[in-house]
Amino acid sequence: MKISAVLFDLDGTLLDMDLDSFLVRYFAALESALAPLASDIDVISAVQRSTMTMMGEHAGRSNSDVFWEDFEARTSRSHGDLKEAADRFYRDGFPLLGDSYGPMPGAREAVEQARSAGMRVALATNPIFPRAAVDARLAWAGLEPALFDHVTSYESATTCKPMPAYFAETAAALGAACEECLMVGDDHDLDLPAAQTGMRVWCVKASDGRPADGSLLDLAAEFRAMGS
Repeated sequence: MKISAVLFDLDGTLLDMDLDSFLVRYFAALESALAPLASDIDVISAVQRSTMTMMGEHAGRSNSDVFWEDFEARTSRSHGDLKEAADRFYRDGFPLLGDSYGPMPGAREAVEQARSAGMRVALATNPIFPRAAVDARLAWAGLEPALFDHVTSYESATTCKPMPAYFAETAAALGAACEECLMVGDDHDLDLPAAQTGMRVWCVKASDGRPADGSLLDLAAEFRAMGS
């Protein structure tokens, strides 16, 4: 079947980022932003645990609603003020963390060639962050939200990677059958489960004895050939 839609992962795929080092900076900045309202609790531990809850099954409820409900129960306080502070951090502080990151070679070419070949395109980043943080990371990759027909974030998604339901939900948002989609990613554990839905996969990184399928530049060339 012809590919009619492409799902692109962000971190490590379109965005050149060492996730482990980034998370250290991210959690330090988030803790600093929330500390005035949460000095009496281990806020980062609560965020991490609520994120794990959000990544489980929750019957069609938005990831955002599940996260904040769990966070409120876990910390025994209303999330109103903390959510406002978090939203302010993601809008104003989070974008400042991108000074060490940039686009992967071929990132723009792969996205633009997919669009030129007539395919619908999703930014299929794991939707555990709010949309403001997704848009900031897109900017670090030198890309604009307008290049994508659908962007997953914790407000818009009801599932997370690596659940097959996440990939099916994203395909449905593009109006495509899973069998018509290609998932492009770098993480064998998080991205390749898309194959369980019938999607084809393109992995840009070798791991655990499995070779990479090719670079983004290789993929852009494939899309160019499809559109010619």
